[in-house]
Amino acid sequence: MASSEKSTSKGQAWFCTTGLPSDIEIEVDDMTFHLHKFPLMSKSRKLHRLITEKETRSFSSVKPQTSMALTVVVAESDDKKGKGHEIEDDEEEEEEEDEQETEENGFPHITLVDFPGSSESFEMVAKFCYGVKIDLSASSAVPLRCAAEHLEMTEEYSPDNLISKTERFLSHSVYKSLRESIKALQACESVAPLAESLGVTEQCIESIVSRASSADPSLFGWPVNDGSGGGSVTDLSLVPGGASKSAADARRKKQNRDTNTELWFEDLAQLSLPIFRTVILSMRSEDLSSDVIESCLICYAKKHIPGILRSNRKPSSSSTAASENEQREILETITSNLPLDKSSISATTTTRFLFGLLRTAIILNASETCRDLLERKIGSQLERATLDDLLVPSYSYLNETLYDVDLVERILSHFLDSLEQQSNSTALVEADGRSPSLMLVGKLIDGFLAEIASDANLKSEKFYNLAISLPDQARLYDDGLYRAVDVYLKAHPWVSEEEKEKICGVMDCQKLTLEACTHAAQNERLPLRTVVQVLFFEQLQLRHAIAGTLLAAQSPSPSQSTEPRPSATSARRNLTIAEVVVNGDETRGGEEEADAGKWKKTVRENQVLRLDMDTMRTRVHRLERECSNMKKVIAKIDKVGSPGTTAATDRPRSWSITKKFGCKFKTQVCDSQEATVVDHRSRRG
Repeated sequence: MASSEKSTSKGQAWFCTTGLPSDIEIEVDDMTFHLHKFPLMSKSRKLHRLITEKETRSFSSVKPQTSMALTVVVAESDDKKGKGHEIEDDEEEEEEEDEQETEENGFPHITLVDFPGSSESFEMVAKFCYGVKIDLSASSAVPLRCAAEHLEMTEEYSPDNLISKTERFLSHSVYKSLRESIKALQACESVAPLAESLGVTEQCIESIVSRASSADPSLFGWPVNDGSGGGSVTDLSLVPGGASKSAADARRKKQNRDTNTELWFEDLAQLSLPIFRTVILSMRSEDLSSDVIESCLICYAKKHIPGILRSNRKPSSSSTAASENEQREILETITSNLPLDKSSISATTTTRFLFGLLRTAIILNASETCRDLLERKIGSQLERATLDDLLVPSYSYLNETLYDVDLVERILSHFLDSLEQQSNSTALVEADGRSPSLMLVGKLIDGFLAEIASDANLKSEKFYNLAISLPDQARLYDDGLYRAVDVYLKAHPWVSEEEKEKICGVMDCQKLTLEACTHAAQNERLPLRTVVQVLFFEQLQLRHAIAGTLLAAQSPSPSQSTEPRPSATSARRNLTIAEVVVNGDETRGGEEEADAGKWKKTVRENQVLRLDMDTMRTRVHRLERECSNMKKVIAKIDKVGSPGTTAATDRPRSWSITKKFGCKFKTQVCDSQEATVVDHRSRRG
């Protein structure tokens, strides 16, 4: 019977071509179905009841009604008689129209208002009633289950009915698959009230949470990487041997798992915000992995909020783009559900995503709570950020600078707070007491300072406060900080000498490398006090380097050592005479040649260092002469001053100017000593 029956849809009318004329019309939305009563009545209790009531009303309307006696008073005039005849004619026309309408239809017409799943679901219901095989899917089974419930197609009314059929399909084919459960949950949105009352929505969410919790992110990379790496799989398969072949199979299986993971993330991002929020809350209540939850949130945000990542700013069509209020609601929902602990997933992706959320929150004018949560989340993993992430433009007209410096300062404060809370953990601190995270952030902030230093609107106070916000342990060398200071002084030539000294005070001249010291000593933008300090510490570094080199060259070989040696060489000093004899004359001769080569190399290095020392000594003498000349000029100016100037006022003025130019270092500190290290070595000999 099922094979002989065919259904056709003609425009807004649907016909079942069984060879028999239809005897009932059922209207669902804008579609009219021309069907037969008995197949529908045999499966649906509600349709049976509606058809029976319709037939009863139609039969009662066909029966002759009690005729109403139209008493027409015989009028005395002909006008009243004419009016009575007109009333009789109108009643006859209405009766003829009713009879004509009944003849045209010939069968009842039923309209199903607010039918679950609209006309597509009722079409599948009609096919099921006629015995036609229907193809169920995760998207169609949910509205069909609700339609069967609406039409009361229960097992008690008819065996093997539609309710039991759809329930079996959902249990055996949908709830056992993660992606199918997501598709079914998406289909629940169109029939949300009835699907929730039937428990279909809850079962889909439970299936998603349970299947997602069983997926271990560490097995196949979380989140999924963009690169597929298919070529490497092929190369492994070409290598002979069972081990390489099994490795290729494992690689191929891993690639398939990665693809499936990425697909179910995309399917989950298709859900509406209320249902997606319910899924995330269920994941959090079940203590699901924070990596899984965060990956779901990232994928959903990328889908519905355009322009989060700078590398993927594609204009979305106006039909699919969410409004500003919807984007703000999505953003606040994602932010409120982000795990607060540090993520173990891809650091670059997560940190860049968080900065994208923060920029979007500022543009959409999100709540203060939302922005504060994002700043704290970023601060907990600031060492993973890049310089491009920190360059957040100033979207407010109140900020004169190009980039938001206050935002970076707040994020840095959150980072230092989180680092202080974790200070008890020995894993975060190296043997020398430095934190790797703190040193990474130090380099990051130095780069940010160098980037914003060229901004003409950047105040010296903001630059200074951000530079000193990090502790001394954050920087092994201050070369990056010196570069930022140099850029700032170059871009702000109008800064006073007092402000220059304050800005240069953020540097520690002892932590500058020789290259940075050489550049700073020739930098005309630096104040004189800073230059003198740089030269002083540069000279100390050169002297220490020369002394260390000469001491290393002066130390005799282990076979010739007779003086006490450090504990590190005590084993060599304790060699017995027998061991030396066994080594032979060849070994002794080789050591002497090696020592001679080291000595020549040391002499060459010493000569280079001597030249550097002479150059530095010349520069120091020149600066001392300039300083002395400045003192003389200042003294002459004071002597030839105004007549009203007293001696009491001359001294403070001269002393303040001398202090301003930093001539507090005594000349003997910077003077080169006539006795060199070589002379000192000869005296020791």
